[in-house]
Amino acid sequence: MQTRNKVLDDISQLMTNAMGVAQGAKTEAETAMKSMMDRWLADRDFVTRDEFDAVRAMAQKAREENEALKARLDALEAAKPAAKKPAAKK
Repeated sequence: MQTRNKVLDDISQLMTNAMGVAQGAKTEAETAMKSMMDRWLADRDFVTRDEFDAVRAMAQKAREENEALKARLDALEAAKPAAKKPAAKK
């Protein structure tokens, strides 16, 4: 029959406790870092995804309207007879 060594049992228990403490410290550090990042981001004037998408849709609509107006202007200019230019003085 093999007897357990008290020193090895104590070291084993100590290591188990140390791993538990390390895991707790890791969790606490992650929570603190997340909280710090949340505060930092809240202090900045970043836009939300919904706001960004809304502005992007408005910009796309404005571009389409500009293209339509440009095409209309080009058609009007093409239909207008060319104005006579005065002769340059010598």
